[in-house]
Amino acid sequence: MPDRQPHQIAAMHEKTKDKSFNPDEHRGPYLEWFEKPADPNGSCMILVPGGAYQGTVDIKMVEGWYKGLTAQGTQCVSLVYRTPRPKGLPIYRTAWEDAQRAVRLVRSQARERGLDPDRIGALGMSAGAHLVLMLATNSQTPAYKRVDSIDDIPCNIDIAVAFSPAYLTSDGESGTAATRDGYGPDVYLSKVFNFDSSTCPVSLHHGGIDYISPNGSTMVYRKLQQAGIPSELHLYPGKGHVPCGFDKALEFLKRQGFFCPERRAIGSLFIPEENIVPGRVDVIRSVNEDTDIEWHIPKKLSTEAIQVICCEAADSTWSTAVRKYLNSIGLTVVTLEYHLPPTRTSPAWYLPALKEMQRAVRIVRRDAASYGLDSDRIGIMGAYDGAFLAMMGVSSSLHKAYYPADATDKLSCSVQWGICLFPSFGRSEELTPDFSFDLKTAPTLFFSSADEAESSICTVAAWEKMRAIGIQSELHQISSPADVCSPVCLESIKEFLQTSMQIIE
Repeated sequence: MPDRQPHQIAAMHEKTKDKSFNPDEHRGPYLEWFEKPADPNGSCMILVPGGAYQGTVDIKMVEGWYKGLTAQGTQCVSLVYRTPRPKGLPIYRTAWEDAQRAVRLVRSQARERGLDPDRIGALGMSAGAHLVLMLATNSQTPAYKRVDSIDDIPCNIDIAVAFSPAYLTSDGESGTAATRDGYGPDVYLSKVFNFDSSTCPVSLHHGGIDYISPNGSTMVYRKLQQAGIPSELHLYPGKGHVPCGFDKALEFLKRQGFFCPERRAIGSLFIPEENIVPGRVDVIRSVNEDTDIEWHIPKKLSTEAIQVICCEAADSTWSTAVRKYLNSIGLTVVTLEYHLPPTRTSPAWYLPALKEMQRAVRIVRRDAASYGLDSDRIGIMGAYDGAFLAMMGVSSSLHKAYYPADATDKLSCSVQWGICLFPSFGRSEELTPDFSFDLKTAPTLFFSSADEAESSICTVAAWEKMRAIGIQSELHQISSPADVCSPVCLESIKEFLQTSMQIIE
């Protein structure tokens, strides 16, 4: 044990509360191997508990991770590292030393345990997630001097999952909650993360109201994207310092081939026509003689809410599939086929489409009651360029796109939620000023994947901006190519409508 300090122990918090606990019998860090999976796939996951580097807690959480991963065929091993924080050293130093040694020990035993030494991952929460990211980004930096031949074995991990990672930003890296909430020109990503040549794919999960600022996770994601490392970012509205999204972490591990390198979870969701609930369809002439909106109302509704889908007139294939899926779960859909100019030479190239979208929302609000629907629960959705239009509806509804012509135009065109799929917001972090983020800005789901990397960082910037003004939105950036009709995308839409907006059962 490098940097041995007499006040440190290595024991789960629950054990330390036992009256018979003797600290001198628990000075050394250790690995605890869980039961072998019934159908092992050769992968191994090191589970790293949190506890602010003051102790190791989360025993129930670790057990939950073990059960979920073992069911997939992954061998689990728990790391119990030294705490509380060392004196005279960075708060993570001795834990990092223990963690690098732990990876080497696991790799040294991989063959005899029937494991693949190139499929060793780490998963942790809070301080444990900070430690996981230290492993993921610093394997070429030795945490301690060589002790024996075990230390000749590489200590890189092959995949990482970080739930609510702590101490990532400069305003909290000393071991406190982020004093500036992760914001400010003087706040940056802690420099302890080197993002070296062996940095592995990472899945980041963070709650939108976590006192450990989620901006740390967005900063890490930016670095991973800049380095071209497959990575995912999942941000959950209204969630605090809790481990959100274990199911999405499992999907990430599948997509990356961690469970089985030959199988990756990529594909499209086929919805048989017989599963679609036939509904009433009305074609309503709206903004001009070229544009119409169509109502698709299931016979059996699960909600009185309405989802408006904006799809470019030249390509409405994806919207048909999404509309059918939403109809099948009992949600009314109104489709708008908007029009874009052939070239975008004007600064306000989108204005004709924005006029159509604002008029369409007003018509939907006007006629909702006649269909037995709720005029105060209207959401807007778009994909690709349509996501830009949806974002305009979400963030700038108080700006009139055209002069009112009749009584319908006196109705509000604000929406109550937004869904932006594979958005084309831009190719940098500079958000267009057309998104005014006015007082009616609505919670939004952002979804994108690896093949949309050029716009993904701008999408993260939009999420950060909305959080800064008090809007809790949801974001999922997945690491593998996908499309609007893929299962992971459609399921994320359903979960957002169920969990975050609570508008469908």
